[in-house]
Amino acid sequence: MPLAASLHASGQLLRRAEIGRRLLRRCTLCPRRCRVDRLAGEIGVCGIGGRARIAGYGPHFGEESVLVGPGGSGTIFLTGCSLGCCFCQNFAISRGDEPDQEVDDAEFAAIMLELQALGCSNINLVTPSHVVPQILAALVQAVEGGLRIPLVYNSSGYDSAPALDLLAGAVDIYLPDCKFWQAATAARYAEAPDYPDCARRAIRRMHRQVGDLDIGADGLARRGLLVRHLLMPGLGEETAAILRFLATEISLRTYVNLMAQYHPCGEADRYAELCRGVSGAEYRQALACARSLGLTRLDQPDLASLLRQLDR
Repeated sequence: MPLAASLHASGQLLRRAEIGRRLLRRCTLCPRRCRVDRLAGEIGVCGIGGRARIAGYGPHFGEESVLVGPGGSGTIFLTGCSLGCCFCQNFAISRGDEPDQEVDDAEFAAIMLELQALGCSNINLVTPSHVVPQILAALVQAVEGGLRIPLVYNSSGYDSAPALDLLAGAVDIYLPDCKFWQAATAARYAEAPDYPDCARRAIRRMHRQVGDLDIGADGLARRGLLVRHLLMPGLGEETAAILRFLATEISLRTYVNLMAQYHPCGEADRYAELCRGVSGAEYRQALACARSLGLTRLDQPDLASLLRQLDR
């Protein structure tokens, strides 16, 4: 059973949802702290009001192998984003330019249960940081409806302590990005100079809540922390610093996905240095760095095939 079931049995899940809803009245849910009344229809950086909006959902087979399984990961793409990277690969969704569906608590819960009925291994909430209260409220109904698979919180890492405290005991698997190490880099590419500090604090908090990633005999993740880091052209030193942080301040057993699929998207063409992909040499350097630090739980694709693609 998901952790949320125990939280619901104690009455805490509903209480957390109510606390979160009150935060939306003068929204300080994420580090942007826009202080708008989202329940009255006011909109802050994330672009979302009082209800969650869903751009699409379904079984997804492109996630980490420990999340997929035979039925795929039950991915729900949430519209809007509080971070706003200029190179976002889901740019249209994060900016709210794609057709989507505004959902109430019952509709959101029904989607979770539909994904479970399709045989998905988990419920994978993509870009959820700005709709934590809506997620908690939907979970109340989903658990009552028989939700029994793990909940994955798949975020940019730009998460606040109050939001994560509300999620404690409700999230089984935290899947944060750790994007930038330097404030200047985060300011340039995401207009968020506080991102590195926020992400480091968030990842520490996530790890305290769920620990290292626990993988069952079936090869699927059951609970714990899985960190993604998107390699970016010319930012090898920041990659090394992020890996050092994970190895020394989180755990040598941190499960890490070094992602090499960066390509110019969104508004990346505003910056000449972002107008290329990651090279094979950059990926090899990152992989060697992780191994030298003692990080051995690395999500490995078909390495030979990946390097052939990167070396073209």
